[in-house]
Amino acid sequence: MGKRIVVKIGSQVLCGADGSLNRDVLSNLVSQLAGLHAAGWQVLLVSSGAVAAGMGLMTEQLRRISDPVARKQVLAATGQVRLMETYRELFAQQALTVAQVLATKSDFQTRRHYLNMRGCIEALLTAGIVPVVNENDVVSVTELMFTDNDELAGLMAGMVNAELLCLLSTVPGVYDGDPQNATTQCIKRWDDERYQVEDIVSRGTSTLGRGGMNSKLAIARKVARLGTEVVIADGTDPQIMDKILGENQAGTRFPVIGGASPAKRWLASADDHATGSVTINQGAEDALLDRNRMTSLLPVGVDAVDGHFDRGDVIRILSSSGRILGCGQAHYDSEEASRLMGQRGQKPLIHYDYLYLS
Repeated sequence: MGKRIVVKIGSQVLCGADGSLNRDVLSNLVSQLAGLHAAGWQVLLVSSGAVAAGMGLMTEQLRRISDPVARKQVLAATGQVRLMETYRELFAQQALTVAQVLATKSDFQTRRHYLNMRGCIEALLTAGIVPVVNENDVVSVTELMFTDNDELAGLMAGMVNAELLCLLSTVPGVYDGDPQNATTQCIKRWDDERYQVEDIVSRGTSTLGRGGMNSKLAIARKVARLGTEVVIADGTDPQIMDKILGENQAGTRFPVIGGASPAKRWLASADDHATGSVTINQGAEDALLDRNRMTSLLPVGVDAVDGHFDRGDVIRILSSSGRILGCGQAHYDSEEASRLMGQRGQKPLIHYDYLYLS
């Protein structure tokens, strides 16, 4: 298996001042990705821009749609065709084939859906085809929406166990202060011990896309903990991929600080789809958070069971104070979990192999 890279291109990178697709920028980025492919990388592209592409096709028919949600859905449906046709044409010029993958949060909700999508994308990458992934804005509303495509890109990086995730925006990286201040610098290498997310964001980094820099930082730190290096960089730089992979290492880099099994990477993507929760006592919390032990959650450590869930569902794990500690795949349904709560000598409610601590 070749090295894998996930590249996310934001709408601000892809679009011109009038909101329409910037073909020159797209062409340059596709050329850079083709260069990565030729160098042995398996490339997965997460691309925004469907709604923007639809704006470029605005007709009298679309102006008749007054409902803002329906209008966005129509723009996405018409624009996605144009976006993919543009990618198909540009990648074909580089002798590469692309495939369209549209995703919603529900695709990550169950293990079966997740494995089905992963199987398809694995096959595409192995065949040398470039998957172009975007949120399915036609059906993604409210609870089905990703925070933004940064979140989707992070999930994809975990799904394919990528070596590198590149989040391309319109800034050089994460600044250590207000970009308008002459003393402010771009952080080259993120360090959780040195930098505090709240301080960095409040000092005026930038607002980018739907989620902004706060979202990018959260995704980057989470993905790095799961075993994939992350770079936030300027996608409008005509040589950005060479710089990211070269000695200069442009952008802000988030080094790998952990790792996770395929099952735990799925759980990390499904942590907000929990169908119920359990509250655990202090002894169980201490055992789970002990980095020197591989501990499953046993019924004896459970103080309360909330919500209805079936065996195999993802459930949240809460501390006695209500803090979310993580999630896991339940080996009992909620009725049996309630019956066995507090009892010793029982099989784990959540086995360590299917436990993700956030």
